[in-house]
Formats: sequence, structure tokens, C-alpha cells
Amino acid sequence: MLKQRTIKQVVRTTGVGVHSGTKVELTLRPAPPGAGITFRRVDYDPVVAIPSAADVVGETRMATVLIKDGARVSTVEHLMSACYGLGIDNLVVDVTAEEIPIMDGSAASFVFLLQQAGLEEQDAPKRFIRVLKDVEIRQGEGKNEKWARLSPYDGFKLDFFIEFNHPAVDGTMQRATVDFSEVSYVHDVARARTFGFMQDVETLRGLGLARGGSLENAIVMDEYRILNADGLRYEDEFVRHKILDAIGDLYIVGHPLLASYTAHKSGHALNNELLRKLLAQTDAYEWVEFDSLGDAPPSYVRQMSREWAEV
Repeated sequence: MLKQRTIKQVVRTTGVGVHSGTKVELTLRPAPPGAGITFRRVDYDPVVAIPSAADVVGETRMATVLIKDGARVSTVEHLMSACYGLGIDNLVVDVTAEEIPIMDGSAASFVFLLQQAGLEEQDAPKRFIRVLKDVEIRQGEGKNEKWARLSPYDGFKLDFFIEFNHPAVDGTMQRATVDFSEVSYVHDVARARTFGFMQDVETLRGLGLARGGSLENAIVMDEYRILNADGLRYEDEFVRHKILDAIGDLYIVGHPLLASYTAHKSGHALNNELLRKLLAQTDAYEWVEFDSLGDAPPSYVRQMSREWAEV
């Protein structure tokens, strides 16, 4: 059967929160089968444990924020995206502040950390959520319209369109499709960095955001160009990072989706609303497990052989 996974050993790192600017220690620990991914604020006494779940997302302004009993863990989407990419079902995430460290602005550092810990199969079946019919969320009209949709698909595919009306962004591909039956999460998605605009910095910092942002952890643009000396990692890095975010936002549910996700200018808020709408419609999805690789969707078989091979 396709089995659940955790990590083999405890690993640690330190970094800075991109919005809070606060130094934070991050510790990843193995978790038992069926435990899911749990975030713990270990700087609280007693420690506050916050499970990864769609209805625990309490804020989505510039990041996905989990909130429980007054405790917050912000900017979880990049780590959750990496967990999806490596097939991690069960994990304990300890943090000493309110935000997951931004690292280099992508999911690559978290992929490296998880690989350093080692991946371990567990004696329990991996559970998937199979989408059975279209579920869609729309906001705004005309040029301001945004939408996101989940549709039935035997695997996991994401199709995303962005529009920022900025020369540096418009000069790149604004639409990308990632189908994990064909591409690698580690090589084709994980390294895409978050991005921001210099003209927005003062406004964001006035709102208590972007206090830890820099050229070391984001693609930064002035009115005309990219300021990072090393340029882009992918020719479509902007939209590819939006796909990375969407993967993390959808994996908040703690189980991989069998679905096609299509989005037009979506973000954390819309992604979470889409996930909640799916879970509220019990006829729109079903839980599935696979007794053998032969029964599993080809995309997950390829991911197992490519990204999840080292256990």
C-alpha cells in the first residue's frame, strides 16, 4: 500500500520571519501515523499545539496564518508546500516565535531540511482526498475578478495565471501549468521565491508586515526592474511561486488532493475559501487509499520514485 511518511530524526534551523522581522528557531520532529502536521509554539507556557487544518486558518493577509487559543503561527505555506513535495504526512513543527522563518523566500531550504532528517515510511495507509466534481470560488468583477477552482483529476495538476501590470513581471510568463505526473516538485517548483515591490514596502511595514524582507529572501522590484543581482531562478518564477504557495495552502488540510487546481489571480484567502467550500460539500469529494502502486495515480507513483525514494 501507499504508506504515510514522517522524518527519521529531529532537525533544527534558525531564521527570520519575513513579516515580523523576528528571529525564530524551527525544530522538526517525527510524528506517529495519523497525527498529521502539528505546529507548536514552544515559547508559550504551557506549549500551544495548533493542528494543520483548513478551519484553523485565521488570517490570510500576505501569508497563511494558523490561530488557536490566542497563539499564532504565520507564513506556514512554504513549509507545508515542501511537506507535500516530499510526501510528509506526519510532523511536529516547533517554533519559538509567531512566524515560520522565511529562509531564502522559497521552499528549497525546507526541502533540504526534511531530506537531511531522512524520510521514513510508516505502517499506515496514506489517505488522499479525491475531488469528485467542480468546486469554485469567485471574487470581484471585470479587471478585479479573481477565482480558483478544483476539478476531478487522476493526479495533482495546477494551472495558475497572474497579472501585476509591472514591466518586470509582464516580461516573464504569467501563466504556468505544473502536472506532477510530468515534473519534479524539488527541481521545478521548490526554488521559486516570493516577491515584492519597493513602492509597497513602507505601507506594508506600517501594517506590521515585510519587516524581515530583503534581497536575501525575496525577489524585489522597483518601478521598472528586478533589483536582485542574480535575476530569476526560473523564467516564470513569479507565477511558479504562486503555484508553490497554492500547494502549501491546499496541503493545510493535511492530505494530498487528487484534483486539478486552476486559478486566476488567486491568493491565500481564496485558496483557503476554496478548500473550506470543498470540505463543506460532502458529495464533492471522497477519501481514498491505495493498496498497491498499480492502483495509485501515475503522478504519485512518479513522485515516490523521484522525490520520495530516499527513506
